[in-house]
Amino acid sequence: MIVWLNGTHGAGKTTTSALVQQLIPDSRVFDAEKVGETLMDIKPELPWTGNFQHWPPWRPLVVETARHVLDYTGGTLVVPMTVLVEEYWREIAAGLARHSIPVRHFVLHADQDTLRGRIEGDSPAGTWGFRLDHLDPYAEAARTWLHAEAEVVDTTHLTPEQAAQRIAEAVKG
Repeated sequence: MIVWLNGTHGAGKTTTSALVQQLIPDSRVFDAEKVGETLMDIKPELPWTGNFQHWPPWRPLVVETARHVLDYTGGTLVVPMTVLVEEYWREIAAGLARHSIPVRHFVLHADQDTLRGRIEGDSPAGTWGFRLDHLDPYAEAARTWLHAEAEVVDTTHLTPEQAAQRIAEAVKG
């Protein structure tokens, strides 16, 4: 099984994923961003698109990496990864479904003011721009498709531990 933690940058996916992993037996965290980093290391560089998720190889490589890891280890993969483009999510979900891999898709949500405060409070100032630039695309995805496609966990007033507990209980329950 895959427990996919979606949400915008600063929502707490990385922190929460480590906590979820501790609560679900036989689980591992798979950071799909590392697949993008591998593609960014190709020399000469791939044509830059502004985001490695826009590279056509990224999405099937995420699916295949997850499939191979699960074939090797079994258990559950917890995947903390923002995917705000509906077409990309559908491609990933369909790829996992073709391999009969069940997915529990959660969105860690918080209101814009809370997200902005978290971004400015827990990351170096030099990284704010990238994260803040994704608040509006997240709000649009949440409004148009993302919240209908996933189980929303409103983290506005939750600690990461509380969010992880809710997710783990939903998965086990």
